[in-house]
Amino acid sequence: MITADRLHSVQEYYFSKKLREVRELMNQGKPIINMGIGSPDLAPSPKVLETLRDSIMDTGAHQYQSYQGLPQLREAIADFYKQKFDVSVNPNTEVLPLMGSKEGIMHISMAFLNVGDEVLLPNPGYPTYASVTNLVGGVPRTYDLTLENGWFPDLQELSKQDLSKVKLMWVSYPHMPTGATATKEQLKTLVDFALKHEILLVNDNPYSFVLSNNPTSILSIEGAKDCTLELNSLSKTFNMAGWRVGMVLGKEEHINAVLKVKSNMDSGMFYGIQKGAVAALQSGPEWFEALDKVYTQRRELMFQLVERLGCTYDKNAVGMFVWCKLPEGAAPSEEFIDQVLYDKDIFIAPGTIFGSNGEGYIRFSLCVKEEKIKEAIERFI
Repeated sequence: MITADRLHSVQEYYFSKKLREVRELMNQGKPIINMGIGSPDLAPSPKVLETLRDSIMDTGAHQYQSYQGLPQLREAIADFYKQKFDVSVNPNTEVLPLMGSKEGIMHISMAFLNVGDEVLLPNPGYPTYASVTNLVGGVPRTYDLTLENGWFPDLQELSKQDLSKVKLMWVSYPHMPTGATATKEQLKTLVDFALKHEILLVNDNPYSFVLSNNPTSILSIEGAKDCTLELNSLSKTFNMAGWRVGMVLGKEEHINAVLKVKSNMDSGMFYGIQKGAVAALQSGPEWFEALDKVYTQRRELMFQLVERLGCTYDKNAVGMFVWCKLPEGAAPSEEFIDQVLYDKDIFIAPGTIFGSNGEGYIRFSLCVKEEKIKEAIERFI
């Protein structure tokens, strides 16, 4: 049986392939410390777990759920956005819960892209933007992000190009993988750019509440709803990666287009998970303070490890990663991380998996317990 032609446009996800290699080393008895994956190792709050447990006895808990999610969940998302970002959205028409924001990348692309439509993608950036674009027949068109420009696009240079075929533009602030943030003024330039060129702008925003003193949503910019969607997730903020709870917010017309795709692909999120998500979104400030305390302690240790490797980094970056520039004369990124993997039994992500502008960089995850980071440091003594 011959597979569909669209599969020729994508490759197996790097981490899927590389982790098989890492697991094989572990099976051989190697004491591998995995610092490559951003999968939170901490638990959700007790309140969230209690809510999930209690909800499974509710009437109708095990039936099909609404494609649009529970009204209480949409309201909790709207309240969260108002409280944390000062963004007002209508929970009935401008919010759509998702089974993880990653599925939203596919839903949005299917809803708005025709074959041959061009899509602006960050380089470096989340690889799924490009793979999904290829799967739906879009044409990936990367724009450069560099350290010198603060990992923000040169919109003046982009505006000089022919953008007539561009339908979507993906951005991610706070940025993954670099941890760079964007000011309100910079976000406004993105919105103005999208309005001028009639491009649907999508901000992927799952890292706002990890080591960030100024959580920001692009929907707080005046006029943003007319041309912008925002994806968000409970995975990082609430340690619920395996629960697969995300959301997309924006103009009713745009949300309805996404819903038209989503409603043909699933039958709604499990009731108990939705109830747990409501409890998470209602968490008080102590939750965020405790989370940041853990990640701050881990990051300080990780900085020590990074310095042992001779790398440089931005101590003001946010999110659950440390993005590092390799020292002058170092091997290429993928060769460098393999040397560390086989010499020191430590797995780090090479910057190249996020695009060609990731060459010369590596990325450490903070989803590693303190004692393991200390052990990794000792391996370089």
